[in-house]
Amino acid sequence: MDLVLFHIAGVGVTLIDFVSSVLGLTCVFLAGRGSKYNFWVGYLYTIALFLLFWHRNLIACLMLQPISLCINVIGHYRWTHPKKDESTKTGELKVSSLSWVQRIFTVCSVILLAFAWGALLDHLFPADPHPYLDSLVTVLILSAQYLSAQKKWECWIVWLLVNITQLILHLSVGNLAMSLVSGLYLINGVASLFHWKKL
Repeated sequence: MDLVLFHIAGVGVTLIDFVSSVLGLTCVFLAGRGSKYNFWVGYLYTIALFLLFWHRNLIACLMLQPISLCINVIGHYRWTHPKKDESTKTGELKVSSLSWVQRIFTVCSVILLAFAWGALLDHLFPADPHPYLDSLVTVLILSAQYLSAQKKWECWIVWLLVNITQLILHLSVGNLAMSLVSGLYLINGVASLFHWKKL
């Protein structure tokens, strides 16, 4: 786990950092292209993140991985077993869009949950330098995963918000390696937003 493969700006990148980054980038690239194989990579990515967070004692992030795994399983099933009116010619789930009511509900839910989670983090983990930003990233990730599992176009808007907030968060704590990965996620998110719009 502590094996340093290389350094970026003086910061060591370990084997688990590298593996989780490659799996994460592969997963989002495949999802952006509408490939159901993103879920198989996603299972491995969740395991890698669980090991990474366990090793780094990041308990709050660690606790989210089982939830992410459940959303991944639901999404895998939804993408490969759509209802008749949701199916493409190849038998996969069509890309669809939220109604305006669903969009407003989603935004309000994210704000309320992020504030509540941030207050809880601030109370339980006072050492967290950015509890509200940390909680916003967490709630946005879960929202984006859920929307991705339903193959909703808006998931990529949420992923872009995730990428931007993660980039800010990682830069603020000096985590250059994850800042670079977040930048690559951001580029993929923009491309995927337009690709899914065509679909």
